[in-house]
Amino acid sequence: MLERYFVFPHTVDRIRASWIGEAVERYIEHLAEGGYRDRTIHYRVPLLIEFGEFAHARGANAWPELSAYAEDFIAERAKRRGCGARGAKPRPGVAKEIRGPIEQFLRLIVPGFVGHVRQPAVVPFADSAPGVFGYLREERGLRPDTLLHYSHHLRGFENYLKKIDLHDLSDLTPPVLAAFVADSSPRLGKTGVRDLCGVLRVFLRYLHRERLLPKDISGAVDAPHVYRLSKIPRSVTWEEVRRMLAVVERRMPGGKRDYAILLLLVTYGLRAREVAALTLDHIDWKRERLHVPERKADHDTAFPLSTIVGDAIVDYLQHGRPQTTDRHVFFRTVAPFAPLTYSALSDRATHYLRKAGIPVSRAGSHTLRHTCVQRLVDADFSLKVIGDYVGHRVPASTEIYSKVAVETLRRVALGDGEDIV
Repeated sequence: MLERYFVFPHTVDRIRASWIGEAVERYIEHLAEGGYRDRTIHYRVPLLIEFGEFAHARGANAWPELSAYAEDFIAERAKRRGCGARGAKPRPGVAKEIRGPIEQFLRLIVPGFVGHVRQPAVVPFADSAPGVFGYLREERGLRPDTLLHYSHHLRGFENYLKKIDLHDLSDLTPPVLAAFVADSSPRLGKTGVRDLCGVLRVFLRYLHRERLLPKDISGAVDAPHVYRLSKIPRSVTWEEVRRMLAVVERRMPGGKRDYAILLLLVTYGLRAREVAALTLDHIDWKRERLHVPERKADHDTAFPLSTIVGDAIVDYLQHGRPQTTDRHVFFRTVAPFAPLTYSALSDRATHYLRKAGIPVSRAGSHTLRHTCVQRLVDADFSLKVIGDYVGHRVPASTEIYSKVAVETLRRVALGDGEDIV
């Protein structure tokens, strides 16, 4: 296995001569089975050999003893690697880059080693209001993503109450609520403050129902007015879409994947979550249909599969998608191979919009969704048809897109508008 990755015999001999040489070979086999790239192995093996020498010089003589020296090695190596200039601070993320390979290696060869793992998020008000998330999930029927949204805002509320030393929920008062909203407002936009206030109202009504709060004070939470039609959707022109697609490097596996993703977003106006959730079973090649299940409006949609989109997906499946039994369509291009998350997918859209030099506020996958709708508005489709196409729950959600018919609105402004109305 070593000869596959290291050309020079003396390099192979040095690795095998190390007291952890056998363990390193096992680790290389593990990486190879996981589909890791050669350059990853070339980087990690010298790091592990150095770690073995570091631990051995300090008294380690058996593999299980390595774990006791991991933290010291990571700190020393990060300090040495992160400070290029004298007196410079270590570059952020260096320790994380070193920790990953070291702890992955130790998990493989040291039984029971865990290392640093991401701690699960603490459930807010788990002691003082333990049933709130069961209520939200079972009685109100909120989805997991919405529960995360509630958890985020309630965790901030709980931390604020700790900061002001208010530990009994029955002591909540309107001034405390107003102070919390004011304290949170600088970090949130208008819609963010509105959402925060909505979460607080639901929480306060639950507390009153469960007799944890003597009086229902949810009405004291005053949310700012957010006017639904006050902004123009953040779409880009079709010429800018062409520019964005042109900068995708379609000769690389990642480029093949990203090209197919961008086409799905801008052609069908799909949300990032909907694209990330697509599986091979959702593409009906025989009937040339694309099935999008469980949309936000609680319905499924079947689209005709565009030839351009279909060709891009086929190109990715044949020449870019890793070999895996998972049925998801889009995957990471580097090991460990896992389905692409919706946030990573949106980041790819942001990347290409910026790479193409397209100015847009809050660039992301929703920019391409708005662009799809603008294209349909320009083609004179009715708002009802457009709403059904992009999966809006109610027609009112589509009304804002009537504002993107700029030329039509200009004609109304310049004349009496009778020929248009």
